[in-house]
Amino acid sequence: MSGGSESHRRRVAAESERLKLVPFIVSVGDAAPRDQRDLMERPFFSLAKTPRTKPILYQGADVEVQVFGMPEHGMATIWDADVLIWAASQIVAAENIGIPTSRFFRFTPYQLLRAIGRPTGNRQYLLLKSTLARLQSTVIATTIRNGAHWRRRQFSWINEWEEMTTRAGRIEGMEFVLPEWFYQGVIDRSLVLTIDPAYFRLMGGIERWLYRVARKHAGHQPEGWAFEVSHLHRKSGSLARPSDFALDLRRIAARQSLPGYRLRIEWEDARELLRIVPENLSTVPVDNHVNAIGTSGARSIGTSGANRAAHFIEESNKESNSSSLTRTQASHGAGVGAVPRGAP
Repeated sequence: MSGGSESHRRRVAAESERLKLVPFIVSVGDAAPRDQRDLMERPFFSLAKTPRTKPILYQGADVEVQVFGMPEHGMATIWDADVLIWAASQIVAAENIGIPTSRFFRFTPYQLLRAIGRPTGNRQYLLLKSTLARLQSTVIATTIRNGAHWRRRQFSWINEWEEMTTRAGRIEGMEFVLPEWFYQGVIDRSLVLTIDPAYFRLMGGIERWLYRVARKHAGHQPEGWAFEVSHLHRKSGSLARPSDFALDLRRIAARQSLPGYRLRIEWEDARELLRIVPENLSTVPVDNHVNAIGTSGARSIGTSGANRAAHFIEESNKESNSSSLTRTQASHGAGVGAVPRGAP
């Protein structure tokens, strides 16, 4: 098939998908920021601002994540993920007041940029177009949420996007279509968590990723959650050397820059640990509490305690809690014993 014919086929397929969807016209205004659980701890995004084309190939327990960036644009970054957080926030806010939603978004760049705390000038609009290009060209393959058959799902973060302009070139709005995998993960409210609006002010890629890990695992637990630093490095997908990654975590812990959480470095049998403890939590409402206390990445078993149906819980419990630090808990007063593998 010629390149022109293939391009035409893809264009017709895209147009047919949009014709089947009723546009969700964003009109809710400000919405509490919400993140999708599956995206909050696994390596779905580049943590660097320089273009990344080296694939992310991650496997933990029964969970696989593969991410491929195209040379022309590079892989979608954790800053690009702000668009998905905004989309999830708008879907939940609209559903809360009975407004029908769909994967087909229609909005103005001003609405999106303002909501994620960015300037609304022409330069930011151009950067937004680059963001949408990376989200569309990044390809994800994962087994997460594929049920008992454990099939691999492949998709891009945005199926297509378009800017709407007048004949004079004035921009009137934008449109994009979300993948079914992401949309269904937001419609299922057990798979969504509120996040602190201050998240958008975090500057570093590892810092942003770490906040999302903290929100998902530590939640509002008084004793928080402890991770082996080497375990966090594997889960992040970072291209940094393990020693540099560990240094970044120590610097973040020294700055105490994560909104709502206090970090401290601990040591157990020559293993470096990061403990994340809730503190001065955000005033935004919390949709889903994280109930249990645990640790991740060491020898015995803990739980992430996500408020989810049993067949969705096993990925976090098996992957993140392949072992926990019972001795560390005893030493530092965690006060909760280990739970069996796969327990809700």
